[in-house]
Amino acid sequence: MGTRRGGPGPTAQNGRVRDEVTAARRVVVKIGSSSLTTAAGGLDDERVDALVGTLGTLAAGGREVVLVSSGAIAAGLAPLGLSRRPRDLATQQAAASVGQGLLIGRYAAAFARHGLTVGQVLLTVDDVTRRAHYRNAYRTLRKLLDLRAVPIVNENDTVATEEIRFGDNDRLAALVAALVHADLLVLLSDVDALWTGDPTRPGSSRISEVHDERDLTGIDIGGAGRAGVGTGGMVTKVEAARIATGFGIPVVLTAAPLAAPVLAGEGVGTLFHPSRRRPAARLFWLAHATSPRGRLHLDPGAVAAVVGRRKSLLPAGITAVDGAFTAGDPVDLVDAEGAPVARGLVNYDAVELPGLLGRSTTELAAALGPAYEREVVHRDDLVLL
Repeated sequence: MGTRRGGPGPTAQNGRVRDEVTAARRVVVKIGSSSLTTAAGGLDDERVDALVGTLGTLAAGGREVVLVSSGAIAAGLAPLGLSRRPRDLATQQAAASVGQGLLIGRYAAAFARHGLTVGQVLLTVDDVTRRAHYRNAYRTLRKLLDLRAVPIVNENDTVATEEIRFGDNDRLAALVAALVHADLLVLLSDVDALWTGDPTRPGSSRISEVHDERDLTGIDIGGAGRAGVGTGGMVTKVEAARIATGFGIPVVLTAAPLAAPVLAGEGVGTLFHPSRRRPAARLFWLAHATSPRGRLHLDPGAVAAVVGRRKSLLPAGITAVDGAFTAGDPVDLVDAEGAPVARGLVNYDAVELPGLLGRSTTELAAALGPAYEREVVHRDDLVLL
C-alpha cells in the first residue's frame, strides 16, 4: 500500500464512481465507539439509526452485510456511573457486560424497522485459530448471511483478557473480512480520511488513494481517537487496511456520516487498493490474530524443510523449546539466530517436548507408543512469516 499525494480533492473525486465498492457483494463495515456514543459513554440514538439506515439500504439491494461494532464498553459507562473508560481490566469487562446487551438490543430494534434480523457473534482469538473453532465461526457467519440476517461481531470483551489490552476492532474487522471472504471492508470513524498529518493543522492534505506500501513513508498517522471512548486511532486503521489488502480485499476509510456516499461508490475517504492474491483464511488469522505462547528453535535442516519445502515440523528438527504452552496453542518457529520463520499450532504441551527433541517419530513411536508418531506442528496448521 502507499499514497498518491496531491491527487484530486473530495469535490473532483465525487464525480468518479469507485468500481471496487459498487461491485462488492459481501461487505464488512466496522464502526468505532466514538461514532456511536456520546462523550459521556451513552449510545447516541441518531448515530445508530443513521448507520443502520445506510446498512439497511445496502442489504435491501441484495448485498450481504457484516457489521463489526465497537461500543460495548463505552455503552456501559454511563449506566455504571463511570465518567470515562476504565483502565483496569475487571472494570472494562464489567462495562462490556452491561454495554453489550444495550448495544445489541439497540441494533436489533433499529434493523427490525428495516425488516432485518441481527445475530450477535462474539469472538475470541481461539475461535478463529483452532481448526474446529474456526470452522464453527465461519459456518455461523455463513449461515446468518444465507438467512439474510446481519451478523454483528465484536470481541468477547466480557471474558477476553489479552484482546482488550492489545486488540482492537479495526484489526478484528480486517480479520473477519478475511474469514468471510468479503469483497470490501469499510472502516468508519470520526476522521473523514487518511491525511498526511493532523487534519486540523495547516499544510495537511487528504489522501484519496493508497496503492503501495512505500508511499506511506513520512506520513504522520497520529495516535488515539478524538472522543476518548475508544482504543483505536489512525494507526490501528492503517494496520487493519494492511491486513485486509494483504488478503486481497479493498478497504475504504472514512467518517461515519459519510457511510452512505462511500458505499454508493463516491470518492470520499481513502481507498486502499488490494496488494496480492488471497491466502488461506484460517492461516491468515494465525499469522495476524495470534500472539505466540512459546518458541521452538529449529536446526538448519528443519528450517529448510519447513520454509523451503513446506513440510511439517518433526521432533528431530527441534533443538530447544521456550515458553509455557499447551497443545493447540500458537508458537513461533525460529531459526538458529532466533528469528521467527513461521508460526503454527503445536500438537504437544511444552513439558512434553524436551524429551522428544532430536528423535525421529519412528523411534518415538517404538519407545513411547503410536500416539507419539505425529508431527509437532502439522503443515496444515503452519504459516510462514
